[in-house]
Amino acid sequence: MSFPSVRAVSLTVILALCSGAAAAQYVWQDERGVRQYSDTPPPASVPPSRILKSPGLQLKGPPPPPGPKADAILAEKNEAFLKRRAEAAEKEKQDAEKAQQEANRQKACEQIAQYRRQLESGDRIRQITPSGERTYMTDEERAKALKDTEQMKDQCR
Repeated sequence: MSFPSVRAVSLTVILALCSGAAAAQYVWQDERGVRQYSDTPPPASVPPSRILKSPGLQLKGPPPPPGPKADAILAEKNEAFLKRRAEAAEKEKQDAEKAQQEANRQKACEQIAQYRRQLESGDRIRQITPSGERTYMTDEERAKALKDTEQMKDQCR
């Protein structure tokens, strides 16, 4: 097993240190007051007073005020965040339930359409009575079943 040369180790360390400059971040506020994050400098139209952070500059902004007032503000923001998260989870749950109901409805409609095709085919359809006896569907039963499936088909639209 050979060890890497000093030259290779030095080159690796230098490249690792230089990669930090490539990940430089810029933060500025646009004209609407929204913070923008980028690895490229802000446009020339952004005045220097709105540049909050650049590679040679630390993030600017008002420090949080000390004391109980800050705790109350933080608690209020946390409560609002938790409320938004709970609302989003509830909406996601409702959307999932609606999607499941729609999938079930589609499946039922497909089964109705399949049964209707079977009825319209004219093939003999075997039935099992409650007592377990096997019988075949009569023409009157077939006509009634077709009428029923027509009503169900209208509900699927």
